[in-house]
Amino acid sequence: MPGVVVLLQAAGYGVVLGIGLFFSVLMVALTWVQNRYTKYKATSVAEFTSASHSVKPGLIASGIVSAWTWAATLLQSSAICYKFGISGSWWYAAGATVQVLLFAQNSAKLKTNAPNASTFLEVIRTRWGTLGHATFGFFALCCNILVSSMLITGGSATVTDLTGMSTHAACMLIPVGVVIYVLIGGLRSSLLADYLHTTFLFAIIMTFMFTVYTSESAGIGSPKALYERLTEIAKIHPVKDNAQGSYFTMRSKSGLIFGVINIIGNFGTVYCDQAYWQRAIASEPASCVKAFILGGTAWTSIPLGFATTMGLAAVYFQVDLTPGEVSAGLPAAAAAVQLLGKTGAILMLILLFLAVTSAASAELVAVSSLFTYDFYIPYINPRASDSQILKVDHIAIVAYGVIMGLLGIIFFEAGISMGWLYEFMGCLIGSAVAPIALAIMSAKANRLGCIAAAWIGLAVGIAGWLGVAAAENNGNITIDTTFQDYPMLTGNLLALGVSCIIAFSTSWMWPENFDWEITRAIHSERDHSEAPPTKDVDAIEAEDSDKKDAELPQVASARASMSEEGGLAYNENKDPAKLRQAFKLAVYVSVFLFFLLIIAIPLPLFFSSYVFPQVGFTVWIAITFIWVFYGSFAVVVYPIYESHGSIAEIATAIYADITGKRVKDVAPSVE
Repeated sequence: MPGVVVLLQAAGYGVVLGIGLFFSVLMVALTWVQNRYTKYKATSVAEFTSASHSVKPGLIASGIVSAWTWAATLLQSSAICYKFGISGSWWYAAGATVQVLLFAQNSAKLKTNAPNASTFLEVIRTRWGTLGHATFGFFALCCNILVSSMLITGGSATVTDLTGMSTHAACMLIPVGVVIYVLIGGLRSSLLADYLHTTFLFAIIMTFMFTVYTSESAGIGSPKALYERLTEIAKIHPVKDNAQGSYFTMRSKSGLIFGVINIIGNFGTVYCDQAYWQRAIASEPASCVKAFILGGTAWTSIPLGFATTMGLAAVYFQVDLTPGEVSAGLPAAAAAVQLLGKTGAILMLILLFLAVTSAASAELVAVSSLFTYDFYIPYINPRASDSQILKVDHIAIVAYGVIMGLLGIIFFEAGISMGWLYEFMGCLIGSAVAPIALAIMSAKANRLGCIAAAWIGLAVGIAGWLGVAAAENNGNITIDTTFQDYPMLTGNLLALGVSCIIAFSTSWMWPENFDWEITRAIHSERDHSEAPPTKDVDAIEAEDSDKKDAELPQVASARASMSEEGGLAYNENKDPAKLRQAFKLAVYVSVFLFFLLIIAIPLPLFFSSYVFPQVGFTVWIAITFIWVFYGSFAVVVYPIYESHGSIAEIATAIYADITGKRVKDVAPSVE
């Protein structure tokens, strides 16, 4: 239970350091395998920062799920369900899915309009100059700081709660393992770690779900038992502003308010975060759209399944939680302990650590890319060599790893929780969403109008947020008063709404006619997906030429096969017609799913004040199980299937290396 140490401090240090270092060693080994048996070298700038634009959709989807699964995805979603019932878990899941789905449109346009860009800010700098670059660089950095702070504050709070480990130590040690494997392998290493993290994450989530709904020894045993118990609790302690005070209704005023805040805030953290643009950059055009659709729909299952299960389980066990502990996201940890004792605490600790570190790796790569391509190269060393770029990238990764830990400590000491940061993010970065989208998608976007929209939206949003907080609390502005529903709702709505009005109206009244050939020329001198190794890599390989002379024939054969279309060098047709088809697919699917998830399903249930009967709740739980199984297939099974040929080739080459036996040449896989 919150406030009661369940595990020894050694368990906290063991998970934070032990698992982190385990994954680091594993990633080092995988990077060595990649360097030896494929054409991709982690010492190449293109490979380190953008995975050579060659990653298949399944692995990209897994990376999207991993980057989007924060501490808040597990903790805040469960806390919202604990407070508002099933409407909370729905609004968290649906309200944070649609941004990823709609972002598929931007990813397709990025591939069309700036196929060789390394960051989205490079496109803005090329199009809108230094003023636009500085403006949206500010919002991008704010986004990374907010996300990193939420990851560390949420993760450290739960580690401390379960083990008694020092919060300061947890904040500083959580990034250590992540820094090591990102430092060695770059983006591809991060994506491979994402895949492994996501695999374990789904396994643990399924463990908790089956425990709650099928194991009577854990104290619940079935959806029926959970429904009956929570119905009795609601009679004694009805949920405020819920239909009939029930946990089993979408008619929740506070739940709906949170849903609006959630939708607006998460637009900012997707569109302003280089981590998502990085995944678009790492993939090929058609596969990029497929990856975001797969990743978005698979991710929905995590907060929907986990939060519904753990949030309602915490209510079932009537765990003793203070408002501060709920804001810190501790209902899930409390439920885990009640369900499985120390085993539940350990599983929760591992689950949270995997979520935090996988998302943190995405932030590390994102920030290092921004620092390198949007600060160092354009303003300090425009003629930087590959070795200099890699050195700066490495320095940025280590530096931001330290900064992440310090941010966690700062917000902990300030008394600012993960929940506060989560709802505040839309006030701070929501105003940049429309201008960034227009910069990538529309040739008509007005430069000064979009820049002004971002700053004016920010000012109005912050003013509205603080103004409503003061008006509702007799002029008192504190962390608690600014965390209330209506101040947060006002700030989020104004930031996004005012910015959209200004950006779209100025672009409509004074349209520009930008020539996309200018942005298509970014890095055109080196098409990353087909470029030969850089001079620095050539030098490295020359030093190792003696070893290569002795290389087994089958290893060389495997290298050759990797360079073909069927191997790891996955290539989509770059025909403009293909790009248009990818964009149309993104539009149709994302708009349809937005309508389904945000309007067609929740709003009729809200306005009808419908309360689910026991059978209806059982069906709801069955749907969450189906969705979780779909998610695990999409991002755990499918990536293995789509790369089975390449995996077999590498395995054959490794076997040949170990045994020294000559085998038949490996034929390129057909995928």
